[in-house]
Amino acid sequence: MRVYDCIQKKRDGSVLTAEEIEFIVAGVANDTIPDYQLSAFLMAAFIRGMNPEETAHYTRAMMASGDVLDLSDISPLTVDKHSTGGVGDKISLVLAPAVAAAGAIVPMMSGRGLGHTGGTLDKLEAIPGYRIGLSVDEFRAALREVGVAIIGQTGRLAPADKKLYALRDVTATVDSIPLITGSIMSKKLAAGPASIVMDVKWGSGAFMRTIEDARALAASLTAVGRHMGRKVTSFITDMNQPLGRMVGNALETIEAVECLQGRGPADIMELTRVQAGEMLFMAGRAPSFDEGCTLFDRVIADGSAFEKFVSMVENQGGDAGYLRDVSRFPAAAERIEVRAKQSGFIQAMDSVSIGIASIMLGGGRERSEDVIDHSVGIEVLKKCGDQVAGDEPIAILHASRQSKTQAALERYLAAVTIGPAAPAARPLVVERI
Repeated sequence: MRVYDCIQKKRDGSVLTAEEIEFIVAGVANDTIPDYQLSAFLMAAFIRGMNPEETAHYTRAMMASGDVLDLSDISPLTVDKHSTGGVGDKISLVLAPAVAAAGAIVPMMSGRGLGHTGGTLDKLEAIPGYRIGLSVDEFRAALREVGVAIIGQTGRLAPADKKLYALRDVTATVDSIPLITGSIMSKKLAAGPASIVMDVKWGSGAFMRTIEDARALAASLTAVGRHMGRKVTSFITDMNQPLGRMVGNALETIEAVECLQGRGPADIMELTRVQAGEMLFMAGRAPSFDEGCTLFDRVIADGSAFEKFVSMVENQGGDAGYLRDVSRFPAAAERIEVRAKQSGFIQAMDSVSIGIASIMLGGGRERSEDVIDHSVGIEVLKKCGDQVAGDEPIAILHASRQSKTQAALERYLAAVTIGPAAPAARPLVVERI
């Protein structure tokens, strides 16, 4: 078998066999195919696309390129969740312990923030001592003891994806539904969950800017998961404004604690409740989605979800005293008000620009090696549909003295559109696939 023939076949619009796809991915994993041929293959797949069977074969080969965890001895009904990324998205910090408190086993391997989106691991590392780098044995032990663990992905999970993603990033082939599907699902499935809930976001702060693109990705993720014998449900959710009120690592961790104590913003609670209901139904802890949602309400109300979060943090070396007294989290050196330039209603928010404003303050990464300041971020005071008066504060920048404060302030103001009429309300959860 020759790589040349596989590239030519895909270039001409033909369907690759499972063996041909496995041959290419194996060449990625063992460094026997040069980058220029891999780049040609990616461009051919980008332009010609891959059908559902090819996408499933591609995902399976990527998954098999490294370690594949088997958690069936811990529970046959493990359940995980993945978000395609957004601004202010601290859902996992609330969702994982709540679902575990209701009796499910939640093995969650998460990522760091890069670009305008925040990362679950960065938020957790705002808690002193929290260890994201558990070994596989420690991960399994945590699941047995606590029922939930949130850790970083090991380098041996789907290693072929790391190289292919780096090539996609420099060859303009990132925005391909089959390639995105393979990248996401290969890592998630290698981590061992029996069921996965996907949160596919659309809008100004999402990688999928239209509902149609989000729907296509959600359908692809769901189909591939089921093709590989896993239960997968995808929700299409709105990311046209930040989730909750806080953007920034310590700020979002504090807000997650408030949610676990039943005091969180309505949008965070709604989205978490929906995903928890589905996860508990898929994991066999509730007989229906609706009863799964009710069970989520119960573990929030009785405090067991919060206590499960405390147990998880303690088990992974974190100082849980920060959760019981959030005033211990580091505070930014400066608080600068962002004031409205005119009166009216907030009609739209460019969430990408708001995420970038947080990065300007030091709260995120533009490059993977950047060091972040956990204390900085943005407190969103006014959101879409809210009425504001001229010169009224619409946000507060939590900044360090080294922050690009003025540039961040101007970026935030430019991200908010104020007009004479309130915008039509949009549903937070658009569709379930």
